[in-house]
Amino acid sequence: MVPRPNPLDGFTVDPAAIRYIGEGLQRPECILAERDGSLWSADARGGVVHIRPDGTQRLITQTASRGFAEAADEEARFVSGTLPNGLAFAGNGDILISNFGTDRLEIMTRDGETRMLVDSINGAPIGKVNFVLRDSKDRIWLTISTRTKNWMKAISPHVRDGYVALYDGGRLRIVADGFAFTNEIRLDAAEEWLYVAETCARKVTRLRVLPDGSLTDRETFGPEDHGACIDGIAFDAHGNLWGTHVFTDRIFAITPEGELRILLDDDHGSAAGQAFLAAFARDEATPELMLACGGTIAPWCASITFGGADLRTVYVGSLKGSRIPYFRSPVAGLPMVHW
Repeated sequence: MVPRPNPLDGFTVDPAAIRYIGEGLQRPECILAERDGSLWSADARGGVVHIRPDGTQRLITQTASRGFAEAADEEARFVSGTLPNGLAFAGNGDILISNFGTDRLEIMTRDGETRMLVDSINGAPIGKVNFVLRDSKDRIWLTISTRTKNWMKAISPHVRDGYVALYDGGRLRIVADGFAFTNEIRLDAAEEWLYVAETCARKVTRLRVLPDGSLTDRETFGPEDHGACIDGIAFDAHGNLWGTHVFTDRIFAITPEGELRILLDDDHGSAAGQAFLAAFARDEATPELMLACGGTIAPWCASITFGGADLRTVYVGSLKGSRIPYFRSPVAGLPMVHW
């Protein structure tokens, strides 16, 4: 059988063609897109920014659900510690939040009322909650980057205490363990494989999904080492897995055959990027070296979201940016379960 031509053949992102939406955002790490053109972006001010199709925006801050017995304590916790990271739509349209600040999985209405779903596992604190993904069976997949209390110490080539958990029927269980800073996860079109970005292993790992949500047949997808730290990943309709290299600010794609292609490079081998990578290899990465990194388009490039009516508009999330860059793709994204 002759393989299908890949729509990404010959494609790179033209920086001159990039446009921007949103303003004054703080840490727009994860972005959700809806059919009507709405965008929902995680925001470090303690909530989610809704960017309407006409470009107007509103910050929706988290407030404690009236159902909490200790609502005042919960309110204080949201105000002082919340840091929404990964987002997903629940089946009813509410927003699931993996909260990197409160270390728990939460659910927020579109008016901001928030309640906790889970903050512990097997009687222990859950760890640094990073990303959340809902599948077609309405199960919730969660990544925990590290169990290390000071998570910065897990930015290391040697720490492998991250895991993937499954929240199903009101219960959270670990389904895969031993990852080097577990970051974003995605399911393929058939939901046969779960793909895991391992930031500090600098590779993508995939695992076969069994009917009960258990994971098996763990293997590397694409290169064993990207030579850069991976943050977010997302599939297109052809089966290419797009992703971001954080700190060194690149957008890449791994073809179904496992070939790595760089689609945009906003680092260009900068001195700051090279200094961080060298220090990371020595297990001597510091916050100062990380903070020195970052391009101009989406500083600390963090996530990829396909949107627009035809799913061919690519939005890029970032950790240091204040707006959302976007560009057109030659291939549509794989529709997410809420689409």
